[in-house]
Amino acid sequence: MPELPEVETIKRGLTRLITGKHVSGVEFDTLKSFPNSMADVDNFLINSKITDVKRRGKALTIDLDTGYSLVIHLKMTGQLVYRADKVNFGAGHPTDSLINALPDKSTRVTINFTDGSRLYFNDQRKFGWMRLHPTVFVPDIEFFKKLGPEPLEKDFSWQDLKSRLASRQRTSIKAALLDQTVIAGVGNIYADESLWGAKIYPGTTVGALKDSDIKRLHASLINVLTLSIDRGGSTDRNYVNAEGKKGSYLEFANVFRRQNQPCPRCGTIIIKTRLAGRGTHYCPHCQVMKSALV
Repeated sequence: MPELPEVETIKRGLTRLITGKHVSGVEFDTLKSFPNSMADVDNFLINSKITDVKRRGKALTIDLDTGYSLVIHLKMTGQLVYRADKVNFGAGHPTDSLINALPDKSTRVTINFTDGSRLYFNDQRKFGWMRLHPTVFVPDIEFFKKLGPEPLEKDFSWQDLKSRLASRQRTSIKAALLDQTVIAGVGNIYADESLWGAKIYPGTTVGALKDSDIKRLHASLINVLTLSIDRGGSTDRNYVNAEGKKGSYLEFANVFRRQNQPCPRCGTIIIKTRLAGRGTHYCPHCQVMKSALV
């Protein structure tokens, strides 16, 4: 599943490509991928104008001038591919659908624009979806209501992070960072990287963290996410950026997928273990084990 930087990269690309376009039609193959009534589609999607593209956590929202929005979750294998005359932009699971003729067998939804361009939603495993909702009620969708704050918002302070972690005292800090109700958009890659930057062992219980630890983690998390967005997201095998190119962040990663390599800070060999149900990378010298969960 994409993390905050990957979805932000997609959002920025689509903002440039489809804002201002008018929808002339839509085609879909299954209600699982496009769970909307045809009355809503006819009244609020067809003939609408795209006014904005937004991100919340790991989800995208395409706002329409009809007062409705398309809320999109790509899940694990989703793609958004924009095609116009001599233009091919894609984002998502890097299969040949990004460059081959569309629609293909993985195409679930096709949005047609009046200028002849199209936006394809492809999804091999059919876990992703596009849902129409009244724009004013989008924040009230249960999925969004449960999300924690956006870590890159200007008013997200280290005190806010401390407050969000307060109810997870006996949880490992790695598990707490992966919990989308604590903080939105952070996944495995950026949890490992931010904890390395803060010199915190991933298995440390939240209750064992001092204010100084949380301050370092807050700064590290923001630095890691910002750098990754600047680099176009990770080069994890499931994601490319909005121009159909792989992001470059993992080329600069310090611990993620660097097991058995020297730590760039101290030279100690990086270890990979399993924590919070996920592969976890850390430096045993820089990130000292204390109050680790068993």
